[in-house]
Amino acid sequence: MSIRTNILLRVYLAFGLILLFAGAVIFQLCRVQLAQGEKWKAMAQENSTRYKTVEAARGNIFSSDGSLLATSVPEYDLHLDMTAAGIADDKVFDEKIDSLSMVMANYFKDRPAKDYSRIFREARKERSRYQLIRRKVSYRELADIRKFPVFNLGKYKGGLIVEPQNKRILPFKSLAARTIGYKNENVKNGVGLEGAYTSYINGESGKRLEQRLAGGVWIPVNEEDDIAPKEGADIISTIDINFQDIAQSALEKQLVTSDADHGTVILMEVATGEIRAVANYTKMPDGSFKEKFNYAIAGNQDPGSTFKVASYMALLEDKMVDTNNMVSTENYKIPGNSHIIKDSHGSIGTVSVKRAFEESSNAAVASLVNRYYTNNQAKFTNHLYSWHLNEKFGLQIPGEAQPVVKNPKNASWNKYMTLPQMAYGYEMQLTPLKMLSFYNAIANNGKYISPIFVKEIRRLGNTIERFEAKTINPKMCSAVTLKKMQEMLEGVVSEGTGKTNVKSSLFRIAGKTGTAQVADGRNGYKGKKQYQSSFCGYFPADHPKYSLIVVINDPKNGYYAASTAGPAFKEICEKVYASSLGIEHPPVRYVGNTTLPQTKPGNSRALKQVYGQLGVKPLYASLNAAANGIDTSNGIAFEENKVKAGTVPNVTGMGLSDALYVLGNAGYKVAVRGSGSVNSQSVTGGSQIPKGSKITIELQ
Repeated sequence: MSIRTNILLRVYLAFGLILLFAGAVIFQLCRVQLAQGEKWKAMAQENSTRYKTVEAARGNIFSSDGSLLATSVPEYDLHLDMTAAGIADDKVFDEKIDSLSMVMANYFKDRPAKDYSRIFREARKERSRYQLIRRKVSYRELADIRKFPVFNLGKYKGGLIVEPQNKRILPFKSLAARTIGYKNENVKNGVGLEGAYTSYINGESGKRLEQRLAGGVWIPVNEEDDIAPKEGADIISTIDINFQDIAQSALEKQLVTSDADHGTVILMEVATGEIRAVANYTKMPDGSFKEKFNYAIAGNQDPGSTFKVASYMALLEDKMVDTNNMVSTENYKIPGNSHIIKDSHGSIGTVSVKRAFEESSNAAVASLVNRYYTNNQAKFTNHLYSWHLNEKFGLQIPGEAQPVVKNPKNASWNKYMTLPQMAYGYEMQLTPLKMLSFYNAIANNGKYISPIFVKEIRRLGNTIERFEAKTINPKMCSAVTLKKMQEMLEGVVSEGTGKTNVKSSLFRIAGKTGTAQVADGRNGYKGKKQYQSSFCGYFPADHPKYSLIVVINDPKNGYYAASTAGPAFKEICEKVYASSLGIEHPPVRYVGNTTLPQTKPGNSRALKQVYGQLGVKPLYASLNAAANGIDTSNGIAFEENKVKAGTVPNVTGMGLSDALYVLGNAGYKVAVRGSGSVNSQSVTGGSQIPKGSKITIELQ
């Protein structure tokens, strides 16, 4: 054999071996990919693990008096591993699964036992390791379910997989719901306090180790490897839940009476700027009223006659007029323009400036402002800008509208029309909260402060941040001007437009009516006629404690502010005054051995205040949240309503507000049926059930 032939044989042999090896590799690749592909994919999935983020329980939101406004309660989704060790044997599974099906059917009463059995058996055939059993199970229900057949074998043998969730609830339901707000990933910054303070409330998320099964289902692996989440901080709001109840009830009643489209109420503490109540109602298609939009901070509209306080304050501060100067209330024709400004209730002749203000004459204030500022119109608007009426507050909750206050440099400024119309509250856009804060400054001896909704942030009971109202303007005007404005505002109620519907026989009120025509979208003021009726003021007028505004939009049954917004304003004033500042009553006189009336259980401090004002002798007083009144011939004895920690309070006989307060602060969800006082409760007082459980109370 020649050398050449020998070399060629070796080359062919080597090349053949290479081809054979390549063919073997290709064959094996095809075998793995096609013949064994599903097997290896399933194995890869079973061996995949991940850490899933576990959201922390969000912090609570409290009212100023400690009532729980928003909290998180645990809920659970339940799954079953049909291959768990305790039921791996088919015989054991058959023996126990029917018992489990029967217990589940009896407990939830949502489907027959045979349906549960069918679901379990079909899942068994598919060897499902993550069969859904139930969603949104409460803590109490979970404790019962763990005792059911199969599940009582233990965590690993029974195969029960528990997926915890956090559900946000409002113990007081609709009270202050819009202010409390909600977290929404689709809404920038969220809504209300929940959105504004979400970084505090959210807490720190944890992690849970999960394994992926065939079909892409992930299940928890080992709790020992979990990183527990840290609960969020608590928010202490300025809302007073009792005042909130008063405000919402009065607003809704007035909206129904007036057949209005929507409305708002804001109650503010004069010295601190703390918002004690804020209610916003919108009429729904079915005729009911619900909180859908925060008109208080986002409802920009022409304020109307409530703005006249700013016009008169500017006139008095510049010494253009005094309260005893005389002014005509006859129709006022604007110089250089054919437009005529007149009063809807007709002229009252030539009267003092103070009287013109009390009777809310549009013609009078328009003529005064136009007369004294027509040659220097910026001088008037400079006052408004120095009072920061054109600026946002920078509130603690999102959604604040940008105020619109014109000046002569604006392109839309009309040198004939704009100034006189601004004088009585047109040609501008202000929110109810902006207008209220201006009145609050008058009540606060000229100190203009920004309203606040949150007082503190606490973590584990410790204050980590405290908030106080920001001073916008330490002195809005001179003491002389301030005193005259206070007297004029009090005169509106004692002698002017508020005399009939706002004046109280119990204490003095100061304020101003405001009726404004609202533009009808693109049609402006020439379209459908609709009005905004408002009353803004403060009380008690001699020692102001609270400022208040009531706004009723598009009322159909009359639109004058005095008769539309006035009654709600007076009702809120008197109820707030009675519950916080006290009303003096003559002592109750008893004749012989007359039996005193039986007192229903309720808030002990409220009971003490009522008995004290009525001159009834309190024989014993508890400082607990609730107490029962007992009839005696010598006076009223208080019996302490003792509630053992971890047990359900007995609220039978209480009014709704007290019952919600007691059960809410004990940590329970409350469902209400009927009206009146509590006749029965679904869980007997003294029972031990987990916090977050639902209790139904029947009222009659």
